Amino acid sequence: MRRTSIIIPSYNGLALLQQAVDSIRMHTLEHETPYELIVVDNGSTDGTCEWCIRERVTVISLAENIGFPTACNKGLRLATGDNLMILNNDVTVTEGWLAGLQEALYNQPEIGIVGPVTNYASGKQQVDYPFESMQEFHRIAAEVRQNRELAAVPILRLVGFCMLFKRELYTRIGELDERFAPGHYEDDDYCFRARMHGYILLMCSNVLVHHQGSVSFKRSSPVEVGQLVERNRQQFIAKWQVDPASFI
Repeated sequence: MRRTSIIIPSYNGLALLQQAVDSIRMHTLEHETPYELIVVDNGSTDGTCEWCIRERVTVISLAENIGFPTACNKGLRLATGDNLMILNNDVTVTEGWLAGLQEALYNQPEIGIVGPVTNYASGKQQVDYPFESMQEFHRIAAEVRQNRELAAVPILRLVGFCMLFKRELYTRIGELDERFAPGHYEDDDYCFRARMHGYILLMCSNVLVHHQGSVSFKRSSPVEVGQLVERNRQQFIAKWQVDPASFI
């Protein structure tokens, strides 16, 4: 039975992290899809580290905020799972989410990374299922999970709010590129490298999770965020001589 290491970087987002962990514990059956949680605390001052210790969640406590890709790499180095997952702390998972992703991941040997659909993401993973409460969202997610007409479809990029990949892929292509710290385009880069090595990426249309979206970056001014996004887009172009916007 394959075990999944779920790496969750977090910076002063304890309430979000608690919600994410609670949803994982509630909606993941360990006897079917065993998992371990690894929180990478990016220098939080809101009691994140202490809460993780009380909850017996493995935590890497950092002295300062080193950014998303660098924090992910520290978590990945500690991970022991057959599968590896990068998960944002503002994601609420739903019933059968991990089983659905894992089914898709092992459908073919060439599949390297899979991701769900959600209410908030850039690109094709964003879907429109109107809802007015989280209770209604979970009901819709359960219907989506049971809908046999919804399939996992090949895609050129997956957004890093929730990416599941095989350890084999991680061993082969390496870590996230930390030049993109504090964040933006490290997921595009990882997906591009996976495809260069012959792996297929799948979007799982039958797995729906809730994503608040860009919570950490919303603390910065729109101008600063825009400058960071453009800086990292240019870094991607300089590295690969291709505009990542062409993959959306």
